[in-house]
Parts: sequence; C-alpha cells; structure tokens
Amino acid sequence: MKKTILSCLMLLAGLSASAQEQKGTTEYVFEPHWYVQIQPLGGQYTLGERDFGDLLSYNVQAAIGRQFSKLWGARLAVNAWQSKGGSTYNYTGIMWPQVEYGWKWNYVAPTLDATLNLSNLIAGYNPKRIFNLSAFAGIGLNIAWKNDEAATVNNQIKNDLGPVDQNGVAQPLGYEPLAYLWDGTKLRLMGQFGLNADFNVSEKVSLGIELSANTLSDKYNSKKAGNWDWYFNALAGVKIALGKTYSTRFIPAPEPEIRYVEKIVEKIVEVPVPAQAETNATAAEPLRRDIFFTIGKTVIRKSEQQKIKDVVDYLNANPEAKVNVTGYADAGTGNDRINDRLAAGRADAVVKALKKAGISASRISYDSKGARVQPFADNDSNRVSIVIAE
Repeated sequence: MKKTILSCLMLLAGLSASAQEQKGTTEYVFEPHWYVQIQPLGGQYTLGERDFGDLLSYNVQAAIGRQFSKLWGARLAVNAWQSKGGSTYNYTGIMWPQVEYGWKWNYVAPTLDATLNLSNLIAGYNPKRIFNLSAFAGIGLNIAWKNDEAATVNNQIKNDLGPVDQNGVAQPLGYEPLAYLWDGTKLRLMGQFGLNADFNVSEKVSLGIELSANTLSDKYNSKKAGNWDWYFNALAGVKIALGKTYSTRFIPAPEPEIRYVEKIVEKIVEVPVPAQAETNATAAEPLRRDIFFTIGKTVIRKSEQQKIKDVVDYLNANPEAKVNVTGYADAGTGNDRINDRLAAGRADAVVKALKKAGISASRISYDSKGARVQPFADNDSNRVSIVIAE
C-alpha cells in the first residue's frame, strides 16, 4: 500500500512538472519572392450598343510580379488579342427601321499594377491557406491596330443611310458616322483595376481567376459617345512562385522573470569596528539599468545616455563592483540570424560606451540571448541591453 501511494504521488508530481513545462510556438515568416502568371483562357466584353454575345472576344494575359510583403506586391502584365465595337442606326425607310453594325480590331496592353492581398489583410498571414483574394490597380498603354473593318463599316453606313435623289438613287451621307475613326497603330493611356482569386495547389503553384475593368479614351472604338470607353476581362490560368515563399521559426516561451536577490552576509567580530569602517564595509545595493534600442538598431539613443552615466557613476563610487551586460532582440520581427546579430551588437554598444567612460575591461562581462529569451512581456521592450552592476 505504501509503495502504491508513493508511486501515485510521484506520478502526480511528474504530471504537474509536465504541465508547468514552458513550450514555445512555431510561426510562419514571409519571404519576398518573384512569380510568373500565365492566363491562356480568357474572354473580353467591350462596352457597346450591340447584343452582349456580339461584343465578346478571346483574350490572353501573361505577367511577372514581385511579392514584397505579406500584403503588397507589384506586377508587369501584358494583355492582348482583340476588341469589338458596334452601333445601331435608324433608317429613314420603313422596311428596315433599325440596323446593327459591328467591327473588330487587335491590341496589346502592357500594364504596371500594384497588388494587395485582401485575405492576409483581413485574416492575417497564413501560407497554408487554400484560397487567397487579392485586389490590383494600375496604369498602362493600349496599343491598337488593324481597324480596317471599322473603315469598311463607316463607308457602308454612309451609303445605307444617305438621302435618295430625285431619280431614286441613294447618295452617301455628307459626314462620317464613326466620328473618331482611326487607322494605323494608336497608343492610348489606360487604367485598370480588378480582383484575383487564387486556389493554392502547393507552396509554389496556384490556379486563379481574374476579373478586371479597363478604361481609356472615347476614341478607342471609333465611335463618338461623349464618355470613356470600357472593356472587361475574365481570365483563368496558373501562378508559379519563383523561390521560397515562407520559412518557419520557433519562438520559445519566455523564461521566468529573473529576480536578483541581494546577498546579506553576517559577520561577527569581537572588537568593535570604527563607525567609518562600518560604513565602508556595508555593500552597496546592485544597480540595474535597461538600455532600450530602436527596432533593427544597435546604436544607443541620446535618451538612454543617462542610464550609461548612472552605471559609470556607480562603478566609480564602488571600485570593487563589476558589471554584466546582456543583449536581447524582440521575437516579433526578423529571424534567429538577424536577432542574434542585433542582440550581440546591442551588448557590444553598451560595453564600448562603458570602456569609453573609463571602466576597465576586467570589470565588464557580457552576453547576448538573441530573441530566444524575452525578458519582457511587451514585445518592443525586448530590444534591450540589461545592465547589472554589483
């Protein structure tokens, strides 16, 4: 019975120790990367006066981009193939009171877009997320050519709608029905905006659908309408990341707060010590100063210089005292390699300041913990060198 009870107590103690064991967490770290985007399946609707199906045409796009952060990126996209135009005219005769005319032309449109990952903005960064929604907006050039059909239609409308003379012969109109008829090759400034929906297949490959609205001057479709011309694209394709898109890092749980306890030594003497000697024999209390740094920096700020002076004054007043300097970095930014360098640099900056103030190197010890130890609960406060003199 005694052995059974003892075994149960040992088991409970082990469970308690396991429950109290502090563990860390693993988080994803975004890595900037390039990507290519190929969208061979697409359709375009050019805004016009004809039926919806009569203004649809095939469309393709290719792009190369750079994702700079969890939210922001940029891409250079080239969209191309064909646009269509059309209009409806009323005859003066009775048999065909209304007739539709249509034409098409070729174009290529390079654009420079800024992109924003809406999923990361709303729900936080997660590279394992299957679906990502992004928005984009940009400007570019629309380079259009081969507008021969519009010229043919323009002449046909002139002949169809012209007046009939006294002999019953139709006469062409005295003006151009397509007031903005153009030929050759035309370059026009354009703007676009839209949404991308990507479905991740793997870390580097995703399948996506893109919807965009594009606008440019009224002269694009040859017809004068007194407003901007528009065309809308729907595209489907694949996006491939070039290089690593994310890494992982382990953040250990903060160590228990270190409490520095003053050592009290009792000394019994038979002969009374003079009052002055008693005063000198009394040990000064340890001095602690926390020197805080700006994110990513190892230079001591002016606002922290007084703390260095406090330590120097303490060491000068207590010639037997020594000082320990420990550098830290915050776990909320950077990675282990960067944080190790920052923590060591912050400790080194304090050591150099003490030496410059005349403190002997033999009285200084130093260390750095990187971001593996976090002395403060507040993330930003861990960009620090903790200085203890005693």
